[in-house]
Amino acid sequence: MTTREVEHEITISAPAPAVYRLLAEVTNWPRIFPPTIHVDREETGAGAERIRIWATANGEPKTWTSRRTLDADALRITFRQEVPAPPVAAMGGTWIVEPLTAHTSRVRLLHDYRAVGDDPHDLLWIDRAVDRNSTAELAALKDNVEAAHAADTAELTFSFTDTVTIDGPAKDAFDFVNEAGRWPERLPHVARVRFTEDTPGLQELEMDTRAKDGSTHTTKSYRVTSGHHRIAYKQVTLPALMTLHTGVWTFQETGDGTTTASSQHTVTLNTDTITGVLGAQATVADARAYVHGALSTNSLATLGHAKQYAERNR
Repeated sequence: MTTREVEHEITISAPAPAVYRLLAEVTNWPRIFPPTIHVDREETGAGAERIRIWATANGEPKTWTSRRTLDADALRITFRQEVPAPPVAAMGGTWIVEPLTAHTSRVRLLHDYRAVGDDPHDLLWIDRAVDRNSTAELAALKDNVEAAHAADTAELTFSFTDTVTIDGPAKDAFDFVNEAGRWPERLPHVARVRFTEDTPGLQELEMDTRAKDGSTHTTKSYRVTSGHHRIAYKQVTLPALMTLHTGVWTFQETGDGTTTASSQHTVTLNTDTITGVLGAQATVADARAYVHGALSTNSLATLGHAKQYAERNR
């Protein structure tokens, strides 16, 4: 069997412990790494954890589980995929963070892998996916760690949540949001949808959304569902004012027959487009207010229609 071993590296203007902490906290990976859609911690222990990752590889959504061993003293994280996604037969590797100076570090990302059936075409596919994702992840890691140490970037990333109370079961409200393929007939602000779910619980959603001024914009998201209580998503085609948009829909029954339904957003603003979209005098604060308002308007509209749907079905 052919086992490929490859290495990628990057130099980051930040202390090595800060870089390690960001790598160790996997729940933040969708915000940091472009290929990562969502991550769940399934087991945790002393210096070890089992995680499930949903991410794109060569533009295709995949999911797998991995075991990680974390060594904070050595600034090293080893990982091994427990249930690889075909055409991968086996995949593992190591993140190594090396201090260069007190304020700079080198990150090395090592991979070893095999293809199902030792197929050379599949091995080439994996080569491309590993190279593309490793390059993107290291560049994004550098950008995010260095941005975290720049005080003037703190206001560019922000989170907020919109919530409604529904007099009905969580499953009905979940179903309304989960059945995104029917949104054009159910939601006035959705003009067009292309919705697929080739792998149960892993969805691809592309849609045209109408703004208050009548204009439309196209977004594409990958969504990960969990039971009847959560849909996590990451937009990969974004409006001009954002470089990042992740979110979670949650549906929690309260015990008295009602459901708390929420839409949480995390956004990073694109400073290069603010004046072009909002005018020459527009500030970061203006962009925050505009994006927050636009996303909340759509979220509350969707939650409001989900509320009507669930209460009607009681």
